[in-house]
Amino acid sequence: MARKMQDSGIEWIGEIPEGWEIHRIKTHFSIISGSGFKPELQGQSTGDFPVCKASDISSSGHYLHTSANYISSDIVKSQHFSIIPKGSILFAKIGEAMRKNNRSLCSLDCCVDNNCQGLVPKNISSEFSYYLFTCIDMTWFDNAGTIPCINNQKLYDCRIPFPSYDEQLLIANHLNIQCDKINEMLFHIRASIEEYKKLKQAVITQAVTKGIRGEREIKDSGVEWIGEIPAEWSITKIKSGVTKIGSGKTPSGGAETYTDSGVIFLRSQNVYDCTLNLESPTYISPEVDATMKSTRVLPDDVLLNITGGSIGRCSIVPKTLGLANVNQHVCIIRTNPLIFLPKYMQYFWVSTLGHLAIDLYQTGGNREGMSADAIRNTPIPYAPLKEQKEIVAYLDAKCAEIDGLIAKKEQLVKELESYKKSLIYEVVTGKREV
Repeated sequence: MARKMQDSGIEWIGEIPEGWEIHRIKTHFSIISGSGFKPELQGQSTGDFPVCKASDISSSGHYLHTSANYISSDIVKSQHFSIIPKGSILFAKIGEAMRKNNRSLCSLDCCVDNNCQGLVPKNISSEFSYYLFTCIDMTWFDNAGTIPCINNQKLYDCRIPFPSYDEQLLIANHLNIQCDKINEMLFHIRASIEEYKKLKQAVITQAVTKGIRGEREIKDSGVEWIGEIPAEWSITKIKSGVTKIGSGKTPSGGAETYTDSGVIFLRSQNVYDCTLNLESPTYISPEVDATMKSTRVLPDDVLLNITGGSIGRCSIVPKTLGLANVNQHVCIIRTNPLIFLPKYMQYFWVSTLGHLAIDLYQTGGNREGMSADAIRNTPIPYAPLKEQKEIVAYLDAKCAEIDGLIAKKEQLVKELESYKKSLIYEVVTGKREV
């Protein structure tokens, strides 16, 4: 027999079972905010209390068991940290971290820095609370200021469904079991994706170092990190087979010059391995572009990220892109196609060899980037042009096959995550009885 339902009067909740109540968050939770965490206090791996940051919350998943930073009880007192009790819900309260909607259930007493806070449950199950809050978008409580930040009064005033305590426990137990099953599947699928990615890189590396013609005579390349190559190949420097190596630049005025349309302005976040991500392109005006003729890209240019966390990512400018420019974090490598096929150059940089070259030839005190000179003088295995064509054709087909398998796995991840989200929502609002 289907349970009787009633209108909750709240749009995002919809109907709830008869007998359930609607309460404001402030009825069942208190908020504890974090404190400023001085740099000189950070970096301790042991202590009486962990101090959790937004990064700890985003990486922990359901439960937060540990942190990268610990402090003593004496520091807690002297720095006026508040202790957030075990079973509280932790989340970021400011900036982009808040918009990501990550939250964790802390499994131990802890502190948080001033970018985070905790919701301490009272007269409500911690586990049920956690699942309930996965259905609540923290951006609902944004203070609408220049920097996104949670308005705690808005949060307190938010209304939530409230079943009996016994039913809260039943719901939490059911979701723990079901979500554990889903998470186990997700773990194995993601592990499979990583194995496919490793396979792809191994295939590319084998092709650009040994070719694809099977067993053949090999020789020492003379470059330790490259190792052996086919006997008929040679080692040359990248500068011997290119007509241009140079990074782009940011237009005078910086981000203020960006427009909603015009000439595409490529940045490092657009450059991925073997593909350009143009889902959210940035543009500059034709007038600004006219001042940056030397940094325009052409079809078949090889684009290499040369700074930051994405250093080494590499792709080719498609023939369909049209007029475009790049910033200073992206290097243009324009090959002489009679010496190096653009795709052969791309595959070199995304191979293990390319990654090694990045590690070896980065410049600066913190090894923060690749200079144009470093790229020019990077050794590269040179296969005859006919064999380069064979290698490129083989890798195009093989990588497309592996990418197809990865795409299917990634779609399955999306479907499982969507199902888990829907399941949690239906159960915590009583639409699915347990």
